[in-house]
Amino acid sequence: MDRLKAYRFPLILLAAIIIGSIIGLIFGEKATVLKPLGDIFINLLFMIVVPLVFFSISSSIANMDNMRRLGKIFGSMITVFVITGMIASIFMLIAILPFSPITTADIPLETPEVEEMSLADQLVLTFTVPDFVDLFSRSNMLVLILFAVLIGVATGLAGEAGRPFAKFLQSGSEVFMKVVKIVMYYAPIGLGAYFATLIGDFGSALLGDYAKAIIIYYPVSIVYFFIGFTLYAFIAGGKEGVKRFWKNILPPAVTALGTGSSVATIPINLEAAKRIGIPRDVRETVLPLGATIHMDGSCLSAMLKIAFVFSVFNIDFSGIGTFLTAIGVSLLSGVVMSGIPGGGFMGEMLIVTLYGLPIQALPIISAIGVVIDPPATMVNATGDTVASMLVTRHIDGKDWMDAPLME
Repeated sequence: MDRLKAYRFPLILLAAIIIGSIIGLIFGEKATVLKPLGDIFINLLFMIVVPLVFFSISSSIANMDNMRRLGKIFGSMITVFVITGMIASIFMLIAILPFSPITTADIPLETPEVEEMSLADQLVLTFTVPDFVDLFSRSNMLVLILFAVLIGVATGLAGEAGRPFAKFLQSGSEVFMKVVKIVMYYAPIGLGAYFATLIGDFGSALLGDYAKAIIIYYPVSIVYFFIGFTLYAFIAGGKEGVKRFWKNILPPAVTALGTGSSVATIPINLEAAKRIGIPRDVRETVLPLGATIHMDGSCLSAMLKIAFVFSVFNIDFSGIGTFLTAIGVSLLSGVVMSGIPGGGFMGEMLIVTLYGLPIQALPIISAIGVVIDPPATMVNATGDTVASMLVTRHIDGKDWMDAPLME
């Protein structure tokens, strides 16, 4: 009974999703009447995420007793992000080699309107905003994170004078985590309605011209999700690490699957990481940053997009040099996906420009991104959680899971 009680909320979420999917299949487009209920849940998450990210990161850094630990966390985090991103890219490459994802569909080669921007301008927009109020937009999440890090470091350097402000930041973090708990009471209704709308709108379209991409991506992402993350969790914490990971990962996974947003999943991910036992300074640094620059699911999809568009334009996709380049581009694309303004579209632009493909290739791979986005986001978001476990293993040693769980 105790074990069943521990899984009660994830089971309720899963049941809500199943019920919503059934409603979508039965009623089709009529199920879109439930869309406002799903939109309310998504909007609530997006409403919370900006202040939550700011307070969680800044308070975590401001209350660090040792700033050298922050440097270790950042170094370990970047290493884990790069290694897991490369593994995801290689995993998809191995999976697609036996297949030939060539589509014979009549794909319209419409060139989308793109505002030309120099690399220098892109870098400026990546790391800064022109006005303070622009920090409060989730489209500038990476800038907000950098600002929160700056505030946290400055508060710590202020010494005694900064202690009252550090307490304020910590209090804000705790308050917004409570807000997350309140919002999650509505999650079963919101996610159920969202899935009903999703299946009602796009259920039949999933059998269209991009069926091969779905057939390849969905099983590969699911296998990576279960086998890859189990292996990462085992490396991080042994059998106990695997147990805690799978006990707590379902709420973030289904939230990411339903909302299609790693950023919207941050609040639920932080709660899951807390239950796993990941130290506060690690989880409140790695998870928000991971939501913007750590995209295992996007690395998987980028490799598929490259192979897909190569086949469309009859370009040879073979050879060690081609594969190494594809792995590098996939890793960069996975980082770019949410790292700069424009999100996934900019990642797809990166693929097109680096390979010198015609601009008509952009809508082709963009269509793939739409179809495979739900599982990609699920892998992206939950990959941040297991990455934070690996970072903790590196920072605190193999016995980190022996520490008592903090509520």
